[in-house]
Amino acid sequence: MFGIALEISPSDFKTLVKSPRPVFTGIISQFILLPAVTFLIVYFVAPTPSIALGMFMVAACPGGNISNFITHLAKGNTALSISLTAVATLLAIVMTPLNLQFWGGLYEPTATVLKEISVSPFEMFKLVSLLLGIPLIVGMLVNQYQKALAKKLAKVLKITSVIIFIVLVLLAFYSNLDIFTEYIFYVFWIVLLHNLVAFLTGFSFAKIMGLSNVNTRTITIETGIQNSGLGLLLIFTFFEGLGGMALLAAFWGIWHLISGLILAAIWGYKPIKKETLA
Repeated sequence: MFGIALEISPSDFKTLVKSPRPVFTGIISQFILLPAVTFLIVYFVAPTPSIALGMFMVAACPGGNISNFITHLAKGNTALSISLTAVATLLAIVMTPLNLQFWGGLYEPTATVLKEISVSPFEMFKLVSLLLGIPLIVGMLVNQYQKALAKKLAKVLKITSVIIFIVLVLLAFYSNLDIFTEYIFYVFWIVLLHNLVAFLTGFSFAKIMGLSNVNTRTITIETGIQNSGLGLLLIFTFFEGLGGMALLAAFWGIWHLISGLILAAIWGYKPIKKETLA
């Protein structure tokens, strides 16, 4: 998060005041609609409890840090994407633990897992604050007062964050080899469905809100690209790397890169006529 924050400045939050509708749409899509739609998928598909909890975890996380890059490739509104990353990261301190507890507790099989593991919402809130809130504030301060240093650090930390994410994914697979070999195709189709529905949710809600095509692309990507790296850290910390959860989050982390790049390739070659942003 620190690496992302090095490219965010307080002025990015001004978008919320100047043009609140797109930001409002993105926040509602990420933190309200996606978890709710995820609950419906879980209810009708009825995956194993640990995989269902992994789905709730992914849906509870803020947008992934690669969403800004994907938005740029897709010729979306990169400035809006950056603003949403900043705002969603701050909101995630509260909304990620809250959504996981609420939706996970609403579905009986996952509610049982949460009770057995006795996850403290307050403890999760503290960890998310440390992982997201503090790095965001410190990174923004460095960017504000030491721009040259921020640019240098951002380049290094982007590579570092990718390496850390790869390590987390490999650790998730290595720690759950038996589950991986047994459930890989099962999880594969669930992740594909979940990710597709996430993109469709963002796209549909943006259209309902009457947003421009450029902003609709941005909201679609922000809703479909989730911070599964954060999800994996929380899973290893509070759920001891629970097999189904870790496998789901790890595979999501790989797949949303592929699906996001495919979407960006399609939209990137499809020009948008000049329009008034809304």
